[in-house]
Amino acid sequence: MFLQHVADGLLSGAVIGLGAIGLSFTMKILRFANFSHSELLTWGAYFGLIFFTIAASLGNVFDAPIGPLSFGWGMFVALIFSAVATSALALLLHKLVFEKLNRVAGHMTMVFASFGVALLLRHMVLLIFGPNPIYYSNELQFAVLLPGNVRVLPDQVFLLGLTIIVVFGLHLFMTRSRTGIAMRGVSENPDLSRVAGVNVSSIINWVWIIGASLASVAGVLYGLTVQLRPELGFGLILPLFAAAILGGAGSLYGAVIGGLIVGLSENLSVMIIPTTYKPAVPFLLILAILYFRPEGLFGERK
Repeated sequence: MFLQHVADGLLSGAVIGLGAIGLSFTMKILRFANFSHSELLTWGAYFGLIFFTIAASLGNVFDAPIGPLSFGWGMFVALIFSAVATSALALLLHKLVFEKLNRVAGHMTMVFASFGVALLLRHMVLLIFGPNPIYYSNELQFAVLLPGNVRVLPDQVFLLGLTIIVVFGLHLFMTRSRTGIAMRGVSENPDLSRVAGVNVSSIINWVWIIGASLASVAGVLYGLTVQLRPELGFGLILPLFAAAILGGAGSLYGAVIGGLIVGLSENLSVMIIPTTYKPAVPFLLILAILYFRPEGLFGERK
């Protein structure tokens, strides 16, 4: 039973970690808590559904399941186009709302504006797609039995593997590319980076693109292993913030490790407390982090 909860915690933590990376970058580089970020997971999941349905309608390899998985190559097409569509949505919100407010308003105004944007995005999903849960596929799957009597679905194994690949690819981008290095510089000192010739506006656009792309991937993976519903992002908002704060704002690995810790804490807590109290665990983690180490595990002390 314990090992099963650990496995479930790692799988849910992988999704939380992916979503928390973009939120962590936003908090560090854009310097405000973007509560609408969680709704990008919802939109990414529904964008994925649209493109997955289009790809599956083409038949052949796009529709036929890959081995024990519940989906075909159409899911990979959906992941790519969903990331593009969600990035476009995030850039649109930045241009229409956050960029303009950042010039004339303070950070608290930005935070309250993100609340309003989150409500707007959530109700737009509800209006367009309706309140009923939707599944990517109705294909039946048989659980894989691992050592320790741990059972996981093939789709969950795919989720964990893809998360590792995405995080490793982002690590290479942040450490080897000029844009990634510039992002790290802007996160530390925007004014000095601007003096050094860095196009800060372009870097901010890249923050939105990367954050939205990872949010869309996390949303699709979460919807793939659970189900799609308009409250998907709202239910993940506290775990996302807990992971970002725990890891330290702007830390790639901090967000991932924070997500894994949050996922493990939530799933292991049900061994002690009733399941109905499980959503309170991320909130307790946030309080503990802010009290004992406000800068997070990988954050720098001021």
